[in-house]
Amino acid sequence: MTPWTTPSRRLCPAARRVVAGAAALVAAVSATVATALPAQADGATPAIVDSTVHDGQYVSLTFDDGPDPVSTPQLLAVLKKHHVKATFCLLGDHVRQHPDVVRQIAAAGHRLCNHTMHHDDMGGWDTDAIREDLEQTGAAIRAAVPGARIDYFRAPYGSWGRTPEVAAELGVQPLGWQLAVGDWAPPGTAALVRRVEEGVTPGAVVLLHDVRGDRSQTVEAVDQVIPLLKADGWRFDKPARRGEDHRCAPWAGSAARAVCRPTPPTAPPEVRSPRVRRWPAGVQETGRLTRATA
Repeated sequence: MTPWTTPSRRLCPAARRVVAGAAALVAAVSATVATALPAQADGATPAIVDSTVHDGQYVSLTFDDGPDPVSTPQLLAVLKKHHVKATFCLLGDHVRQHPDVVRQIAAAGHRLCNHTMHHDDMGGWDTDAIREDLEQTGAAIRAAVPGARIDYFRAPYGSWGRTPEVAAELGVQPLGWQLAVGDWAPPGTAALVRRVEEGVTPGAVVLLHDVRGDRSQTVEAVDQVIPLLKADGWRFDKPARRGEDHRCAPWAGSAARAVCRPTPPTAPPEVRSPRVRRWPAGVQETGRLTRATA
């Protein structure tokens, strides 16, 4: 038996004091570490997530570029009304300007996502610059909500570069999307509702915005489309924790794909046509992700 497991009645008073002091020190250090370390997503990988946790008729709503002092609280009210949780991808600059809105998002139980400090295109950035920006953004979020859990990272414009690897090292999961609704240039509430209804597919992560201009159409569209989707049997979910290796994706550059070495199939691969969604006014989205203003 070690001194840690020896019954205290067998120790002299001095030894018992030493054991008690050491145990108190260990407890204090553990508590300090637990308090100091930020809450992070568990098991983050560089694989970009663009689907929901559950398979089937599930969908996940995500909102980029906030928080906004007007549209974000309006969206929070709509989501609360319909009992839906969403993911908010936050810009560090806006977080610093409106920390109270970040606290409202967190208090309502929605998920937080790091969307960089200034919405820069990081496609050509080196890892050190990426890490500095993501850490600065995370610090801004946690200054507003101490100990906040930041589950995801989304690269502005879908320009990933080396960001997925850095995000995973920092404990945040890269988050893509399957359907970009195109609300950055408001086409009218009815058009936005139609785009979601016609474009959503099982397990889709949907990209919307709560900043950059008048977002009243987005707020109204979300208010209308949630009950429509629910009536059609759709359920709302959070984004998954794993995704396809971004280096193997069709939209990745040739240099990235060069390091992707898929295992040869044991049977002839199934021939699939690219997924093409029908968009109003000739707007078309093909494949996994678009490079729209996310």
